[in-house]
Amino acid sequence: MPISTHFLAGLRACLPVLPGVAAFGAISGVAMIGAGLSPWLAVAMSFIVYAGTAQLAALQLAAVGTPLAVVAAAGLILNLRFVLYSLSLAPHLRVLSPRSRWIAAYFLSDNGYAHAIARIGARPHDAGHAQYFMGACTAIWVTWQAAACAGIVVGAGIPASWSLEFVVVLTFVALAVASVRDRAGGAAALAAGAAALAASGLPFRLGLIAAAVAGVAAGMAVERWTR
Repeated sequence: MPISTHFLAGLRACLPVLPGVAAFGAISGVAMIGAGLSPWLAVAMSFIVYAGTAQLAALQLAAVGTPLAVVAAAGLILNLRFVLYSLSLAPHLRVLSPRSRWIAAYFLSDNGYAHAIARIGARPHDAGHAQYFMGACTAIWVTWQAAACAGIVVGAGIPASWSLEFVVVLTFVALAVASVRDRAGGAAALAAGAAALAASGLPFRLGLIAAAVAGVAAGMAVERWTR
């Protein structure tokens, strides 16, 4: 797909969020090394999986010997939002060839979706939504991969005695705190935390699944009540 003014507009629109993407990507790179992956395997995971939160969750679970089926289930739950993203974007990406749609699916990210859907909402009848989406997502992908590789290099040079695996836990704490913006979010966080503690003794690390279900249920209940 040739580069167009719409592609460049999407790229420029994402510039303000790229420092945050770079920081998260670097943390992810360090965390992969801290979880015991070799540098080459960490790079492969970053390029193939390309799902920051799901990557960190999978690393944390794998580091404590969680069965692969539970790791996969956790990743699936965390990434279900991309199904909704895809459904809302599909009508605007029909101009792409089937091959380009596969590429767009791979590049889909939270920030890329947010910028694309905001532009579609503000200018629904304009052309070039698909190119704008690809420009935004390309900027985020390049930034993420460069930062993740830098984090992998840094992490590989840090002594194992520094216990880098704790970086994953700290990252999730920071993400959770930053995502609490209203009563529903606070209720979801509290319910998920309480469920995780109560279900910590379950086999196969099923406490994570229980915490996710409890958090979603509590958040939905409070949101409906406040309405």
